[in-house]
Amino acid sequence: MSITVRELATWVGGEVAGNGDQAILRACPLVDALSGDITFVEDDRHLHDWHVSKASAAIVRASVPLNGRPLIYVDDPLMAFASIMKRLRGDSFGKVSNRIHHSACVHPSAVIGAEAMVGPFAVIGKGCVIGARATIHPGAVLGQNCHLGSDVTLYPHVVLYDDCVLGDRVVIHANSVIGSDGFGYRPQNGRHVKVPQLGHVEIGDDVEIGAATTIDRGTFGATRIGLGTKIDNLVQIAHNCQIGQHNLLVSQVGIAGSCVTGDYVVMAGQVGVADHITIGERSQLGAQCGVIKDVVPDSRLWGTPARPDKETLRLFVLQEKIPEIVRDLKQLKQKLERKDVA
Repeated sequence: MSITVRELATWVGGEVAGNGDQAILRACPLVDALSGDITFVEDDRHLHDWHVSKASAAIVRASVPLNGRPLIYVDDPLMAFASIMKRLRGDSFGKVSNRIHHSACVHPSAVIGAEAMVGPFAVIGKGCVIGARATIHPGAVLGQNCHLGSDVTLYPHVVLYDDCVLGDRVVIHANSVIGSDGFGYRPQNGRHVKVPQLGHVEIGDDVEIGAATTIDRGTFGATRIGLGTKIDNLVQIAHNCQIGQHNLLVSQVGIAGSCVTGDYVVMAGQVGVADHITIGERSQLGAQCGVIKDVVPDSRLWGTPARPDKETLRLFVLQEKIPEIVRDLKQLKQKLERKDVA
């Protein structure tokens, strides 16, 4: 597929500088781009790479000067490039080829929405409702009475246990498990006896969940993920959690049962949260934070146990000085002992 720089600019509402008739065949990142490709320069740190690149054109911010090749000026080069790359690949990218593949197992009571697609060896259980234009990739499994909104995408081998509810435009990546039993046991007569996990999971509109993430069903009610929240790969969210809107949960975050987060909370990689904790809105938890008590709104925490980030940084500096402090104390002790002897 060949298209001009000028036509690409219309797709993203950009302004062309230089030869708008330059033909473009592909969209490629800066380090891989060749003649015939369009690339992008997100900030001035990559200007040298752009100048030595073989790419035929670039998507840039207004501060980048012409260097003999056409440019498309936009406010956000990365997102404009992503939009162009997606369109150049075609609308079928990431879609299964047939509406309902002959090898899929779809219960007769299930309702499949208009233009929805169900891939090979997918399983759709009794009473499920699949919204319009949903895409169920090969090997995905839906238990009974799952309800999916419009434009949902479940990638290969996603598993939804019974009664999961997904809003519109939810994306769940491969091998994630939604609605598995929470880890609940009571000691009785010297044994760990399972507490029945009878609730479900509700996921709001525009949520994206990474690969191999697990979200447990509620014990009796719902585990909820708020609208617009983005969850990375390998995240564990335990039973009864109530995750707010537009949270960002980075890889290997672990949240124990019955926790609540406000809106716009950010948890960096490997944050761990103890059970029954409330984290206030707009709080930011640094990598490997260990949260053992409630967090007030707008907090910026780091370390284990979690403390204000500046306090944790001071402690890190002090830790590096401990050998020097110990040496000085020994020397001081020796001086005092000599004085006592004298």
